Amino acid sequence: MPQCPTEAGGSGDHWGVRGVEISEREAEVLAAVGRHLTNTQIASRLHISVRTVESHVSSLLRKYGVTNRRELAILAAREDEQAARDEPGAQDEQGGRGTVSGVPAAHTSFVGRAAELAEIEAAAGQARLVTLLGAGGAGKSRLAAVVAAASRHGGVFVDLVPVRDGFVEEAVAAALGVAERPEAELHTVIAERLGRSRTLVVLDNCEHLLDAVAGFADRILAACPGTRILATSRERLGIPGERIVRVGPLPLASHAQPPHSAGAPSHAEALFTDRALAADPAFTADPADIAEICARLDGMPLAIELAAARSATLGASGVLAVLSDRLRLLTGGRGADGRHRSLRAVLAWSHDLLDEEERALFRRLAVFAGGFDLDAVLAVTPGTAAGATADVLGRLTEKNLVVRAGPGRWRLLETVRAFAAEQLAQSGEEAGLRELHLAWASKVAAGLVAGDAGRRFDAVADDLRAALAAAPADAGDVAHGLARCLGRLAYARRFTREAYGRFLEAAERARSPAEASRDLKSAADCTHVLPTGGHRHFELLCAAAERAGQAGDGDAEAVLLATAVVTTARNPGWYVIPHEELLRLLERAETAGDPDDPVVAAWLASARAWTASAEPYSADPRLAEEAVAAARTAGDPVLVSAALDATVSAALRAGRVRAAHRIGRERLDLLDALPRDDPRCAVEIVDIVHVAVNCATAAGDLPGALAVAREALADDLLHEQYYLSSNTIILPLALSGEFGEALRYAGEAWESWLRAGRPDSGMMLPVAVGPALVHGLRGDHRRYREWRARTPAAATGQVFDFSALAGFVDALVAVHTGRLDGAAEMVGELFSDAANPLYAGYAHPAGAELAVVAGLPEAASLVDAAETAAAENAWGAACLARARGRLHGDAAELAAAAEAWERIGARFESASTLLLLPDRADEGRAAMTELLKGE
Repeated sequence: MPQCPTEAGGSGDHWGVRGVEISEREAEVLAAVGRHLTNTQIASRLHISVRTVESHVSSLLRKYGVTNRRELAILAAREDEQAARDEPGAQDEQGGRGTVSGVPAAHTSFVGRAAELAEIEAAAGQARLVTLLGAGGAGKSRLAAVVAAASRHGGVFVDLVPVRDGFVEEAVAAALGVAERPEAELHTVIAERLGRSRTLVVLDNCEHLLDAVAGFADRILAACPGTRILATSRERLGIPGERIVRVGPLPLASHAQPPHSAGAPSHAEALFTDRALAADPAFTADPADIAEICARLDGMPLAIELAAARSATLGASGVLAVLSDRLRLLTGGRGADGRHRSLRAVLAWSHDLLDEEERALFRRLAVFAGGFDLDAVLAVTPGTAAGATADVLGRLTEKNLVVRAGPGRWRLLETVRAFAAEQLAQSGEEAGLRELHLAWASKVAAGLVAGDAGRRFDAVADDLRAALAAAPADAGDVAHGLARCLGRLAYARRFTREAYGRFLEAAERARSPAEASRDLKSAADCTHVLPTGGHRHFELLCAAAERAGQAGDGDAEAVLLATAVVTTARNPGWYVIPHEELLRLLERAETAGDPDDPVVAAWLASARAWTASAEPYSADPRLAEEAVAAARTAGDPVLVSAALDATVSAALRAGRVRAAHRIGRERLDLLDALPRDDPRCAVEIVDIVHVAVNCATAAGDLPGALAVAREALADDLLHEQYYLSSNTIILPLALSGEFGEALRYAGEAWESWLRAGRPDSGMMLPVAVGPALVHGLRGDHRRYREWRARTPAAATGQVFDFSALAGFVDALVAVHTGRLDGAAEMVGELFSDAANPLYAGYAHPAGAELAVVAGLPEAASLVDAAETAAAENAWGAACLARARGRLHGDAAELAAAAEAWERIGARFESASTLLLLPDRADEGRAAMTELLKGE
């Protein structure tokens, strides 16, 4: 990032995207977010705590004025592109150009293809999907790479060779650096990342994934009007609007041209000469021999390159002699099939010229689905020395049978790999080699789980998946361990649906009930960040408990049963499990486990606290305290968090909102002890933040609520969960007078909820009432009614009766707009809601103030009646002070109310209150003007 000019030894501040001033550390964090590293990974690399990373990300969100981490990552990626354009030579004659990431590095010059490039440009001007169609070895991938490198727009190059069916979207997501979200399918996240801007997506080597690629391309083209797709394939994708550009052999010398003509060589001859010189700088040959070689190889680029690599030892005449013998064996015509046979022939010939050591390594390399490094090669060539293996690998590279894929990495071209796989199948070594590949994959996966997986997982993911897919059902502990590690790695990469499936697969491959129980528990943990996954959580925990019982592990069975009880009782909107069934499971748990074991005792204590009442989200106060004590004895932060949530529930049920808020803040301190990459911690990470924000809002602590909500938006695990972060921030934003930001979040959260199928999350009411409040306070009655009409649908699945929250919005809007029709009925409903302690601190004071403004005869008594609720809510206390000031014409009360509003950041209410004071009305008008500026 360009550094802000400072004096020597100055502040070190930087100018970031859009000219925003950020610190050097924030610049490092921003760059890491742009690379889609998790907070844990960023903390590890920068040697700071996870909470410090969250603080930096939260600060960046505020400085750039974006609403979520995804937008911040896009900004960071754009800055990287801008930095690339700012490099010398990065501008073309028409101005800057975008960067297509992932384009394979070119180690050789590009020869010919001017006609095809012109045809591609013309096709791209008429269609958004262009497919380069041709046989293997025709040079489609190289041509696509040249087009991508010359693109004026940003984009991504995705090599699909190592990808297996079902993982096309994961491959694109990995290339783009995005991860799925609980409420959105992966293709939706990809579409959002691509957006509406001009973007090029290259999908290279699609022929083995035609249906999956076609479906993906169809969805992306429909969702992203600015996106263009360039595909390479041996078959067309077959979707509407596809334009085909055929990539055939390179042009040969004209038949009319004399053999020894001094004219310019054909493109095929130029390619042969270029590659022969690369193999032997002293290479010379009769042009007629080169022309004949290229003609015999039908101008196929890969065949020409393989033949040219041999010219260093055989010379052009020697290559021609061998080819004459080899191709004489071919029969049939010289059409497309003939060209394919000529390529196979030169592959076979090149293979025959290898020594036995080279042949052995060549066929073994076919086991790798993607790129590989020397350590990987050594793993499938046991008993060989690293130096000797590196030497053979280098010789294969010199012969163009292996190509470099980056520093210290190599790969086989698709056509070459297919040929090598045939040799492997004929060797009788394949079964043993698959075992070695599986063992290597399992070891690599275990190493990534133990260390910093980071984006290294993307580099090997396809091979890990392929190794597991090829493993037979009886592959034993190695395959089981790989499945389990893939679950952990996919979860860390935020491919949570894949993680869930991998843990289920691990359970199926487990060789003992105890191991299967562990895997089922991990799958259950993943459901906390999956849409509509709650009911499966209960089923999976019960299944895990059953396996633990089969293994004779009573303690594990007890913990799993108690966990099922606790999680169900804490999240009643997820399940329809009768209270009697929970009591039965608790009884089973008490029978199965050892009550003297600290972990068992703690889980049983939590289960007893949560099942003492049949009311949803209702824990017994005394039993909750006992559960906390037992959890602290066990020393497990997951247990402590779950037990503390029981005390939150008990406090809220008793109307002690401030106490619940205090406990919610205490739970926040546990976050650093809960690893983000461990699915076991997901339930508590999600719940801690959600409850903390809701309790802070319920207590009227708007700054506290916003601070925690912004941290959630900065958290890589939480930031895209509309039911957790977006909805919890909307109401405190609206109450704070941050109207524009509240509406942005509300629109996004509502659309996310609709896309997810309107699940009964029990958390959507603030998403509807927040915008209703904003529009109502602005005097936009039409939009107020529109959002207010959404509250019944949003209120489904609520734990508490939230009607008071919607009624509070109606009352506050009536107070500020003077629309007092029906005021008596509104006030009556607000004070009749004795069953709702969560938002009584808003509802009762607002109802009392409405009674005062409407001149209701019982206004004074209602002001007194609201005192209890207002004592638990800082916003309500300020509102009640203003109500008393209005009732008694007390300027001191009104001034105190204005100051109270200001302390909690309720700027709209503070300004409105100042307008009631004649000597401060101008101050109030100025504050209101500033507040609404640009809204």
